[in-house]
Amino acid sequence: MERESMEFDVLIVGGGPAGLSAACRVMQLAQEAGEELTVCVVEKGSEIGAHILAGTVFEPTALNELFPDWKEKGAPLNTPVTRDDIFLLKNQDSATKIPNAFVPKNMHNHGNYIISLGNLCRWLAEQAEGLGVEVYPGFAAAETIVEDGQVKGIITGDMGVARDGSEKDGYMPGMELRAKYTLFTEGCRGHLGKRLVNEFKLDEGKDPQHYGIGIKELWDIDPAKHEPGLVVHTTGWPLKETGSTGGSFLYHLENGQVYVGLITDLSYSNPHLSPFEEFQRLKLHPEIKKHLEGGKRVSYGARAITKGGYNALPKMSFPGGLLLGCDAGTLNGSKIKGSHTAMKSGMLGAEAVFEALKDGKSGEEISSFQKKFEDSWLFKELYAERNFGPAMHKFGNIVGGAIAYFEQNILRGSLPITFHDTTP
Repeated sequence: MERESMEFDVLIVGGGPAGLSAACRVMQLAQEAGEELTVCVVEKGSEIGAHILAGTVFEPTALNELFPDWKEKGAPLNTPVTRDDIFLLKNQDSATKIPNAFVPKNMHNHGNYIISLGNLCRWLAEQAEGLGVEVYPGFAAAETIVEDGQVKGIITGDMGVARDGSEKDGYMPGMELRAKYTLFTEGCRGHLGKRLVNEFKLDEGKDPQHYGIGIKELWDIDPAKHEPGLVVHTTGWPLKETGSTGGSFLYHLENGQVYVGLITDLSYSNPHLSPFEEFQRLKLHPEIKKHLEGGKRVSYGARAITKGGYNALPKMSFPGGLLLGCDAGTLNGSKIKGSHTAMKSGMLGAEAVFEALKDGKSGEEISSFQKKFEDSWLFKELYAERNFGPAMHKFGNIVGGAIAYFEQNILRGSLPITFHDTTP
């Protein structure tokens, strides 16, 4: 049975913040120039947002650029941050609140919002479709199409395959989706992104990438304890007992709910460490328990986090496409945020692709992307925080935090040296 084939000007793999921002931006540029482009987003989830597992503190910098009138358009940013609390958990019973004056500048959240990232992605998809983007949820990209050294698109997964690999009665082969340029925005450790990094040697000369696992729960809590806009972060216990690094978060959003979670760096060496069990212990600490007691867990999940930062960021362009967002690793670890950086990378990718298409290119590497990236606030932000992750991993959260404070609050810029963390 032959595969069906569809062709587009731009194909975007992944319906998260980076991919949807890229789709919106490239169509905005096309409409401003009076050009007609075909743009398609494929998303493996059953609907946009289905695989987005993030209740997050969101910085609206990129959204302000993409849709300056997002408030009028009804973007779901409903809970502005009202207060930041950071605690050093000493043991299972005690904690010390870190005075705001000693908190690294990047961890202050004035002007940010507590949001459901899934809801924001659903809203971005609506804007994309309104601009003329074709959005196809429920289609997982299984393979890349590489011809003559250029990426030409992707093949979606076959339908109707039995567990043993045989074809069932309703078997349908996956479709070929071809494009002049394909943008890969699959999120952390995207399986096609990993292959592209290896195939085109995009990580040559870079530090090893670093990862974390974030376990998160959504709770309905006692209305008397609810403080919309409160942001709480912790470091220290319980991870310090095993010599591991990471930290926890608790965010009060609207409707009497909170997000609570623990991020564990996956560089831990203790084979007995269980991030899940550590999270259960964390919830019994008095500083966390006081928010949750009397409440009810509504949902839970986990996701991987690409957190190597600037030093581990691969080359993002290759013949026929770009690697963007968390597929590349644009998260800003010092801010504990990656959505605004993912969105900006998608917007920069869209601008570079549009210029290439306007010049009549199709499949040639977009070498201009690197300069566009280096001229952006995204590059400046990631470069300025390049020492944050390595300092935390090498010296621990206390000394690492002190280095971050010195860079951000005293120097108001980075040290003239670069720390490297070569242990994955």
